Amino acid sequence: MPHPLRTRRTAAVLTVLTVAVVLGPFLVVQGVGQAHVVPDPVRVPDRPVALVLGAGLTSAGTPSPYLRRRLDAAVDLYERGVVQAVLVSGDRSGPHYDEPGAMRDHLIAHGVPSGAILQDDAGVDTHASCVRAHDLFDVDAAVVVTQDYHLRRALFSCRAAGVDAVGVGVSAQSVRPVRAAWWHVREVPAAAKAVLDALTG
Repeated sequence: MPHPLRTRRTAAVLTVLTVAVVLGPFLVVQGVGQAHVVPDPVRVPDRPVALVLGAGLTSAGTPSPYLRRRLDAAVDLYERGVVQAVLVSGDRSGPHYDEPGAMRDHLIAHGVPSGAILQDDAGVDTHASCVRAHDLFDVDAAVVVTQDYHLRRALFSCRAAGVDAVGVGVSAQSVRPVRAAWWHVREVPAAAKAVLDALTG
């Protein structure tokens, strides 16, 4: 029969190892990303491109509230001359779901000329968007625009992909607080995937 003290020690060790495995990647991703967050949008350094990551569409096929905030921040960067182009990266899974197309339409409607917009139709996740930005669109430096809770992971993935990325966080406020809370919690397993993607390519 196992000794109670030895059992407790084993349980404690397993608990510590589990916490390290779960939280270790999250802390690495957050630390790397935080070093490249620009807290004041007015002080964003010039970059050739703003990379806007997808965040879903409404039932009408228009950008979701979260996505509109990202796009509006990119419009501001373009109008101020911080960037010369905007790369929209999202999921185009069929004729009735065209996230990059909706993003492009929003930018044009708000004054960004079509010639300054690049469109990636296969940015199905953060890692894919960053790798494709670098490998397919020759983006070596960019301002990444996304919600603050997601920004550090996005910066980690983009820098792992070879992009000299800095980031601007936009509001994550939502009319559905439960959903907003879920997106924050989701960052823990997503960080583990980001590290795995960075290591395996």
